[in-house]
Amino acid sequence: MSLVAIIPAILALAALAYYLLSLMAARNFSQQSAPSAQTPPVSILKPLKGCDPGMYESLLTHCHQACPQFEIIFGVNDATDPAIPFIEKLKSEFPQIPIRTVVSTQVLGANRKVSNLVQMLEVAQFNHILINDADIRVPVNYLRDVMSHFADAKVGMVTCLYRAVAGNSIWSKIEALSISTDFMPGVLVARFIDRGVRFGLGSTMVVTREALNLIGGLQPLVDHLADDFELGNRIANAGYKVVLARSVVETFLPDYTFREFFQHQLRWGRTVRSSRPGGYFGLVVTFGLLWSLLAVVASGAALWSWMLLGCVLLVRVAVAIRTGMNILLDPDALAHLWLLPLRDLIAPVVWLGSLFGNRIVWRGEEFHLQNGKLQGK
Repeated sequence: MSLVAIIPAILALAALAYYLLSLMAARNFSQQSAPSAQTPPVSILKPLKGCDPGMYESLLTHCHQACPQFEIIFGVNDATDPAIPFIEKLKSEFPQIPIRTVVSTQVLGANRKVSNLVQMLEVAQFNHILINDADIRVPVNYLRDVMSHFADAKVGMVTCLYRAVAGNSIWSKIEALSISTDFMPGVLVARFIDRGVRFGLGSTMVVTREALNLIGGLQPLVDHLADDFELGNRIANAGYKVVLARSVVETFLPDYTFREFFQHQLRWGRTVRSSRPGGYFGLVVTFGLLWSLLAVVASGAALWSWMLLGCVLLVRVAVAIRTGMNILLDPDALAHLWLLPLRDLIAPVVWLGSLFGNRIVWRGEEFHLQNGKLQGK
């Protein structure tokens, strides 16, 4: 066996080990015990900008919660935002729920969402604050599940896994598949290795005011792109537990063109590289298909290399099914599984593209990243 074949073979074996670890992490997550039935009151903060796909239906699910006491605070940057008629409709349909609108006129930093949240937080009345993105759709037991974890006084944040509902384009389907079969398994592996999580996911971030005040509130995050990661990481560093709840929520993807898909993937990649450089470079061990294919080529299609490729593919598919179908309950995980090899070969290209440059496009605006912070063009 030549050296040129040994290197990709070793990397393929490392990827195989990572996939096996992903299966162990998924099993560990599914075996966690049910939390307490305690459900303290909560203020739900929903920053909005324009109308995302399926947004009204997603907002509606927050009003059908089996939770004794909660309020919903919507925040917009402009009094003429197209989302406001949806908010007014919710107010008329659910008069029993305290629903308020905050027009955040101040621009406190480059991240307008966090700037909005800082101003929304001022009117929240409860000691627990829940933040999630505009298009997040939740199950009816969502609040009961996430809030029950606060029976443990050491918990400072609760966050949630999510699955993506793809649009009609192939690139939208590939991104949804990437979330279910790559990003979420990575979250579970991090939880398994660290015996907990040290970050938040924008799909759900529930925090206590005590923990929030200890890290200086939301104000220090107004220039950070990965505000969810930063918030969870700072709360964990302050000595609190960050818990990954059992509930899985949904987000909705647009019909990406290839260019839009690639720009979005680059934004993700460059955000990870800027915020967590160690984790970013560690992604090389997740490219199992690439390394095993290179081992086949470099070894002259030796029998051992084909066996390695087969093992990598088998366990990779097992991870996709275990996480996508069994953990996330993603109805499209199996239907879109045929796209997995294409997705796995695109991922190293995105990784390489994210390795260089700091330019990102976010909500139609161009920024540069420096140490995880947004800098104007």
